[in-house]
Amino acid sequence: MNLIILGRDGVINQCSDSLIKSAEEWEPIPGSLEAIAQLNRHDYHVVIMSNQTGIGSRLYDIDTLNQIHDKLFQQLSALGGSIDCILFCPHEEHQECDCRKPKPGLLLDLQDRLNMPLTNVPVVGDDLTDLQVAREVGARPILVKSGRGAKTSDTAVGLDNVEVFDDLADYVEQLLAQA
Repeated sequence: MNLIILGRDGVINQCSDSLIKSAEEWEPIPGSLEAIAQLNRHDYHVVIMSNQTGIGSRLYDIDTLNQIHDKLFQQLSALGGSIDCILFCPHEEHQECDCRKPKPGLLLDLQDRLNMPLTNVPVVGDDLTDLQVAREVGARPILVKSGRGAKTSDTAVGLDNVEVFDDLADYVEQLLAQA
């Protein structure tokens, strides 16, 4: 199975230091939805993995998160793309759950659901936590410079053996060129 795991904010859509709290605030990064549709056309299953602290801190509720994701689904569907699954952690940092990136709970759950290891599965993110969680399960960490990625790449901490790309569209173009 061709599988790819994507962060949401900063990889697929613009991110905000004050969080994306409504469907109106959600805006795709240019080329990201087209890249996902392209992955689908090449038989990739696409999973989104995201920390959603805003739920735990009551900045928005699950209905609002669903509206945000509905906007994503509608715009992606118009391009012929789809998302197979969205995994998210609703907890705040201080709650110390097992599902908040960089802890591997979400990916371990995905492994169990799929009954397959995530060894070498690309995990594309814009933050050090995305890279760390990928390594926790033996997946392949990929950094994009969109979102917080430029700042993450400038720190050069934790980037050993991490491939770095301008954005999701750049990564997908190079991934599919190798196939």
